[in-house]
Amino acid sequence: MAARVGGRNRVISWIVGLLCAGVVGALLWLSLPAGPGMLALIQQMLPGTG
Repeated sequence: MAARVGGRNRVISWIVGLLCAGVVGALLWLSLPAGPGMLALIQQMLPGTG
C-alpha cells in the first residue's frame, strides 16, 4: 500500500521509481571494480586480520 499524494499520477510514479532503481543499479555496477580494494583496506584497518 502506497500513500496517495494529491496531484500525482500513479503511472508516472512507477516510471520514475523504475528509473531511480535503474540508476541505483547502474551505480552499483560501476562500483564493483572497487570492491577488492575496499575489502583489502578494511582488512588492514581491522586489528588482528591479515
